[in-house]
Amino acid sequence: MSGRDFWGWPSTPKRPPPAHGIKMKKAGTTWWGQRWLEALERVLGGDSGRLSRGRTYARAGRTHDLVVQRGKVTARVTGSRPKPYAISLTLKPHDDGVWEKAIAGMAGKAQYAAELLAGTMPQAIDEVFLAAGGSLFPRNRKELMTECSCPDWGDPCKHVAATHYVLGEALDRDPFLLFELRGRTKEQVLSALRAARGAGSAGEVEAPRGAAKRRRASPDAPVIPSVKPGKLTRAGYDVPREPLPALSFTFDAPAAQGTVLRQLGAPASWSAKDAPGEVLAPPVRAAAELARRIALQEPGEPDAPAKAPRGRSRAKPPAPRAKRGKRG
Repeated sequence: MSGRDFWGWPSTPKRPPPAHGIKMKKAGTTWWGQRWLEALERVLGGDSGRLSRGRTYARAGRTHDLVVQRGKVTARVTGSRPKPYAISLTLKPHDDGVWEKAIAGMAGKAQYAAELLAGTMPQAIDEVFLAAGGSLFPRNRKELMTECSCPDWGDPCKHVAATHYVLGEALDRDPFLLFELRGRTKEQVLSALRAARGAGSAGEVEAPRGAAKRRRASPDAPVIPSVKPGKLTRAGYDVPREPLPALSFTFDAPAAQGTVLRQLGAPASWSAKDAPGEVLAPPVRAAAELARRIALQEPGEPDAPAKAPRGRSRAKPPAPRAKRGKRG
């Protein structure tokens, strides 16, 4: 006996998920992915039942053809009807003024550029956007518009919810989609960041020889310090000019494993079935863990070879040479 829908009519059996459906395993494994899910759930404000069914749809692979481009997300979700439902999520892009101030704020800290180039999202980056008058994450319903071709009057419906969870997992893999959702591509942001950090010293731009230096037009641009090495001698090459401060290091585990490998992608000659990141991630992770144990002087695994006594070699001593007898 078939089930019945909300109005009491017999419900139509759901069609099987498509072969190319995106099966969500676990969304929100990174801080930015979790923050995105929390922001959307807060802004959308849907009932828990629809959100739960949306998660079930996402895990079953009913969401497919997901595209993120310039502030808009489109996807299709297979339900009970022959034709999949069309879904769109539109996030209001930031204007050029917000982006210019945000780029200037990111350029003011070398850590931001280092983390972004490594494929991770700096945890305090939204503070830069808030200071610039925006945010990477949706803050209210006016910033986020959702549409679905299904007849459900709920907002969000389970199809929109499924798309939003699949998108959360996509953000875990590629944090630069956050920039795309606000109107700028990864290449645009990194290019502007490099230009801002390399534009000169103390707000000045080098002019051609014989011409005076001109000031940078934007008053919000950060002051970029520069280094001018003095005359070096052979004897003083390795001597520090000032006493070095005490150094300290931390070896925290990355927020997501294999992000750099995923960012690099597969080379043109790659022919294996699995992606390079899946093949190389385990040995890279093992090497990183071994390096961490060595740096912290932690004992190795139970099956690791024992350390040799300090000052001694584990090499076997040479065998004694046989004595030669005297000739008669």
